[in-house]
Amino acid sequence: MSEQASTAPRVVLGVGGGIAAYKVAHLLRLLTESGHAVRVVPTRAALEFVGAPTWAALSGQPVATEVWDDVHEVPHVRLGREADLVVAAPATADLLARAAHGLADDLLTNTLLTARCPVLMAPAMHTEMWDHPATRANVQTLRARGVVVLDPASGRLTGADTGPGRLPEPDEIFAACTDLLARGAWTRDLAGRTVVVSAGGTREPLDPVRFLGNRSSGKQGLALARVAAARGADVVLVSASALPAPAGVRHVPVETAQQLRDAVVDAAVDADVVVMAAAVADFRPSEVSGHKIKKSDDGGAPTVELVRNPDVLAELSAQRSRPGQVVVGFAAETGDPGADVLTHARAKLARKGCDLLVVNEVGVDKTFGADTSSAVILDRDGGEHVVSEGPKSALAHAVWDAVVDRLPAPSR
Repeated sequence: MSEQASTAPRVVLGVGGGIAAYKVAHLLRLLTESGHAVRVVPTRAALEFVGAPTWAALSGQPVATEVWDDVHEVPHVRLGREADLVVAAPATADLLARAAHGLADDLLTNTLLTARCPVLMAPAMHTEMWDHPATRANVQTLRARGVVVLDPASGRLTGADTGPGRLPEPDEIFAACTDLLARGAWTRDLAGRTVVVSAGGTREPLDPVRFLGNRSSGKQGLALARVAAARGADVVLVSASALPAPAGVRHVPVETAQQLRDAVVDAAVDADVVVMAAAVADFRPSEVSGHKIKKSDDGGAPTVELVRNPDVLAELSAQRSRPGQVVVGFAAETGDPGADVLTHARAKLARKGCDLLVVNEVGVDKTFGADTSSAVILDRDGGEHVVSEGPKSALAHAVWDAVVDRLPAPSR
């Protein structure tokens, strides 16, 4: 084995017996192409959907389903002990049940029992199976043991059925895997909490084809929502982003600042935390033309009068819907001749009245649209926490860590 292979993160990819197994081939490709050493352990039923040669070719590793395969290597103990991460996808209702009850009737369930590393399971099944009390109890049992069980996505299932139970997209599962490997383990310290996250840049229409907008992609807000759900929260995502919402969150799509304000204020009534990560337009045209504004023959340009949009962050901070509610703002700042980024941000924190303010220095080549972020988290008590450049999920975890420190103890 090469030095690179020996130092690569070791991942066991368990494949359950569901039709979504074909999508896991893409997850395997994402893991191997990013430098992970992956050993695929399918169940017998999984091989009815995707055969062993496919898994072996994509992983470059032998494929086994039974404890009797290569028994001299004691794979039922060795794989779990040596892994840095064990992933099960699709985690069918049957696989969740066997894992929750500690059964060990094949190589995958043996590996789950012997694993001493983070374990992630991505469920996929019909809606009725996901909603069944037995499945819900099994998921609760696994999560209580520290297993990260993602919520399934909603969408088209087998046949004509649609609803919750669809396997999260491979890119999303991959993001969760890399986050787990970087962090080591997740705690479900937001379990029982309701959080509202806004994301994306609002668009203020000028006419049927034009709008005023900004450069925000919404990636950081989506990362905040995804991480909060993984840490156990009931998440409402109010998003003006064109990017798809993470699995396991309630998605409220919006476009304008007023729509975003109304949706966030409505959701905040039952929320323990509100995180305003969206880039909300400060201004909008005072009038919206009902038809496309044409160029005039004299070469002149129309004058657009702007009016102020509601200050959603200040409103939420001033009119908290429940005691102990934590409000988090984001500040996309640039320095100017009068003050630097943090000076502007501290003034904004005082002016808005929120508990935490996440400060990004922005520009054409900074932050907007990137897959990484750096930031400073300011709190209203004068604290300051620097988050170095890294994945947006790392900043999301840092924000939620700061939030958890401020949340009151849950009521019993």
